[in-house]
Order: sequence, then C-alpha cells, then structure tokens
Amino acid sequence: MTVNLRAGYDGSRFIWGYEMAKKSKLTQVAVKIGTAVGKADRTAHKVARAGGVAKAELEDIAKQIDALKRQLQKTTNRLKAALR
Repeated sequence: MTVNLRAGYDGSRFIWGYEMAKKSKLTQVAVKIGTAVGKADRTAHKVARAGGVAKAELEDIAKQIDALKRQLQKTTNRLKAALR
C-alpha cells in the first residue's frame, strides 16, 4: 500500500493530511478467510487439548479399577481361607 499526501477543500472546510491507499476486495476477502481459519485452528487446538486431558483421566481411572480388582481378589481369597 502507498501513502498519499492529500490536501483540498471539501466545500465547507480545508482538508490536509495523509490518505492510506484503499484495500482491494481481494485483500479484504483474504483477511476474512485468514480470520476464519485462525478461529477454526484455535478451536481444534482446544478440542485436542481436552481430548488429551480426558485420555489421561481415563488411564488413571483404569489403574484405580485394576487396583480395586486386585484388592477384591485378595479379600475373597482371605475370606475363603477363613471359612475352611
């Protein structure tokens, strides 16, 4: 983009300053597409992070269940031995 020096009279006041070049429609559409892609990417990262946390929690629960199974088996064996 280029910057143009602008000076003139608009009918009621004198205007002087810098005027930025206009963005083309292609640039505006590209910005909108980039914004949409960025939002989708951010959402995908959040979902992936949540999936990783859920996986870790499930692994911890599976370990706890295995420990409880072993404890139940030991208790069952002790009870059988006591009843003999």
